[in-house]
Amino acid sequence: MIRVMFLCTANSCRSQMAEGLARELGKGLIEARSAGVFAVDVQPRSIAVMQEIGMDISQQWPKTMDEKLMRTMDYVITLCDRGAESCPTLPGTVRRMHWSIKDPVGFIGTEEEIMNDFRRARDEIRERMELLLHTIRRQMPARR
Repeated sequence: MIRVMFLCTANSCRSQMAEGLARELGKGLIEARSAGVFAVDVQPRSIAVMQEIGMDISQQWPKTMDEKLMRTMDYVITLCDRGAESCPTLPGTVRRMHWSIKDPVGFIGTEEEIMNDFRRARDEIRERMELLLHTIRRQMPARR
């Protein structure tokens, strides 16, 4: 199993969606975790847009960075600039990636416009997740 940590500012939206997508799309391949620089409740809109695509993240909870745990990961993926800046120095065995995904939490508009921005973030994360999974599968030794 490839161990992947998704890191963002509050572990309430983007990193939670990434964890849920990785668990579902990477079943049997990825062990997914998420954390934040600090932790606040998981955004209900994040839960709702994930349910729209058949994924339930309602049982996930916010967590703060654990440097010791992060050092055991194969990948640490930051989803925002603050997360990238706060990420500790990790050993060379941990691959760091940065996916700059605009935070939908601060979006202002009608409820439908806000939900559309959450969908945009979800879909951007999903696209990058699919590319990551493709890369991981290509790098794995052929099964006999």
